[in-house]
Amino acid sequence: MLDVGVLANHLLVPSDSKRVTVCTVSEIMVLSNIVTHITVSNRCGNDESLTVLDMSRFAYLREFVVGNDCFKYVDELKLIGLNRLTKVVIGGNSFVWKYNGNDPNRHFYLKNCPKIKELKVDGFSFSDYGVCEIEDVNALEMIEMSGATFQFTSLELRSVVTENE
Repeated sequence: MLDVGVLANHLLVPSDSKRVTVCTVSEIMVLSNIVTHITVSNRCGNDESLTVLDMSRFAYLREFVVGNDCFKYVDELKLIGLNRLTKVVIGGNSFVWKYNGNDPNRHFYLKNCPKIKELKVDGFSFSDYGVCEIEDVNALEMIEMSGATFQFTSLELRSVVTENE
């Protein structure tokens, strides 16, 4: 007879506390799509082969936290259609390749995340990104960006309000 309690820790069983901490690109790629909290340690994800980080497959994701000095080769971060996402925190000097640059081919997307309440980005992250699109995030209560974040980018915040609101 198998102890049913061991199933609670299995990644294929939905849970409110599927928290993981990752560092390498291979660790990110093999994550179960039902994790609820992803934390990326400092100085991680800096593999030249990772140029697009699309988080849309993580349908249960509630929090995405990135440490300092991460993902310098990522040209696109896509946080799109994450219906449970409530919080995004990006540490300092992440998602930046050339300080004081402005690359129109580097894009940050936070779209169609109806429960997102908090977006926090520390200094110099995304400082060479040319595009920052935040759209359809009607629950958003706080955007906090420290110095030189999206340094040469205009911030565009769009929401769709329905007739019943």
